[in-house]
Amino acid sequence: MTKLSVNINKIATLRNSRGGDVPNLLKVATDIEKFGGQGITIHPRPDERHIRYQDAFDLKETITTELNIEGNPVPKFIDLVLATKPTQVTLVPDAEDAITSNAGWDTIKHKDFLKEVISEFKRNGIRTSIFVDPILEMIENAKSTDTDRIELYTESFATEYSRGNKNGITPYVKAANLANTLNLGINAGHDLSLDNIEFFSQNIPELLEVSIGHALISESLYLGLENVVNMYLHKLSKK
Repeated sequence: MTKLSVNINKIATLRNSRGGDVPNLLKVATDIEKFGGQGITIHPRPDERHIRYQDAFDLKETITTELNIEGNPVPKFIDLVLATKPTQVTLVPDAEDAITSNAGWDTIKHKDFLKEVISEFKRNGIRTSIFVDPILEMIENAKSTDTDRIELYTESFATEYSRGNKNGITPYVKAANLANTLNLGINAGHDLSLDNIEFFSQNIPELLEVSIGHALISESLYLGLENVVNMYLHKLSKK
């Protein structure tokens, strides 16, 4: 079964909006685990506008499932990951002022840099994943960085699916087939939702993990967090 890792950035955004500790990030994370979530994802930005760096340390000591820390491997981020030693680090090439991630790595142009960073994380026992577009050349060159996994950037699939175009899955299927041939683990994330997650997961061979935040938290406002987590788990189990 594909694992569900819940991104809790939006919970941190809500907490920070009032300057206090409501909602409590650690309580939400442990509740998600209790409801069946198999991992917690955070994506701290340098300005700490939602997830604070201290949150990473607190979560590592609190949660009992997998902790996935996403981010651009600038020195401060690298230091955070090495200090907390999460289960997985996902490298994302987002600019400091980006609202959200909007592109995968150019694994040709940045191969040497990625290889250096990834080797340091792997020396410290941290599973590595890099954010990539479903472009075969980028996936093929991801293999040469020595990453354990790739995370397919799924915004274009979600956009096409919302327009009724199920053919938007095609490049992702091709990308997954190549990744499997190269023995790269496959994760996915960005704009996956209750509307499209079942179709996506059923069509992507050997999909190991999805990381979902914005849609899941938004859906929970109407349907409840426990209910929504279990709805995702149910849809992901339909293979």
